Amino acid sequence: MKYISKFLLISVFFIVIYSCNKEPKSDISSLIDLRDSIEKEYAPDKRVALFNIIVSSVDGTILLKGDSDQPKAVAELKQKLSDQNVKFIDSIVMLPNASVGETKYAVVNNSVANIRSQSRHSGELATQALLGMGLKVLKIKGAFCLVQTPDAYISWVDHGGVQLMNEKEYLEWNNVPKIIFTKTWGYSYKDKNQDARKVSDLVLGAQIKYLSDDGDFYKVAYPDGRIAFVKKSESDLYDHWIKKVKPSGELIEKYALDFMGTPYLWGGTSTKGMDCSGLTKTVYLMNGFIIPRDASQQINAGLNIDPTLKFENLQKGDLMFFGKKATDSTRQRTTHVGIWLGNGKGDFIHESMQVRLSSIDPNSEYYDKSNTKHYLGSRRYLGEKDAMITNLKTDKVLTEIKQ
Repeated sequence: MKYISKFLLISVFFIVIYSCNKEPKSDISSLIDLRDSIEKEYAPDKRVALFNIIVSSVDGTILLKGDSDQPKAVAELKQKLSDQNVKFIDSIVMLPNASVGETKYAVVNNSVANIRSQSRHSGELATQALLGMGLKVLKIKGAFCLVQTPDAYISWVDHGGVQLMNEKEYLEWNNVPKIIFTKTWGYSYKDKNQDARKVSDLVLGAQIKYLSDDGDFYKVAYPDGRIAFVKKSESDLYDHWIKKVKPSGELIEKYALDFMGTPYLWGGTSTKGMDCSGLTKTVYLMNGFIIPRDASQQINAGLNIDPTLKFENLQKGDLMFFGKKATDSTRQRTTHVGIWLGNGKGDFIHESMQVRLSSIDPNSEYYDKSNTKHYLGSRRYLGEKDAMITNLKTDKVLTEIKQ
């Protein structure tokens, strides 16, 4: 009995020691839950905010690693861990990281920069940026830069598509006079003659540094310093254009119809090819607005003007959304967007195989039964102030440097 009691005592001792040294599974789980809750608050959409933080445990020590462009979120995570007396090793890298150096900005140097979801040319096309657009550079990996566009989208662009700049260079580019290309497509030339050698192609919305007037041409400079000439009949001084542009349903319709027949391109936002939200984004850009990139983001901006889904109260230029409606077990999923034209025929214009007209009217030659059946509602941007919509007449663009 004496030996049994001693054996039990020793067994209990080792069980206690083992239990004290072994980290309870619930502890690390609760820390991961904390990380997830902070991400949900500060970076719920990975397309526009990064919180790639991994919380793990090695030999009882909590490790924090990964990267983020959300300093408040990272600070809150560390503070809450400290408040719980959790000791941790901090290996979090804030973006922009050291790979960027002084070149924290980039300006699109081609007519269109293809921005991809991975840092390789075979990566899925996520979006595009137009010539002259300023980008934030978050990190550099080989021949690619992780950038954030004026609509806050975060993806990778190859060095060939942009000109990297330090703050001084970017500030200068940001403040110099520019021209904006106002035709759906065209070219810049080596000399003030359309028969001269071409410098590059141009797409609607492209911006280039203005140097001088030269007859029927503007003399311009690209971000990398190339000199070219652009027809005045196909462009305008940006400051003049933005002052005179008057956003309206009619102007939205005009630009949308200019894109008729443009082929579908996943991730495209230009006359080289576009997806459904690329069409709406570009049309609104030429009305003086930067709007969210994707349909699933665009549906959260502006004013909901058709909550009953009866195609009521719609005005020309409103955005119409389509997809899968919510069920008891699934959330609503927005997969498509178009622009309401009305015109007494229930017409809307959208990018589907190519930019085309469709209608909600069963008697119309353009009747679109499928999209009409999957209608999710419409939003109005014109005349509405919204944090997700940048008015180029009054608001600061994402990449603007404060002086």
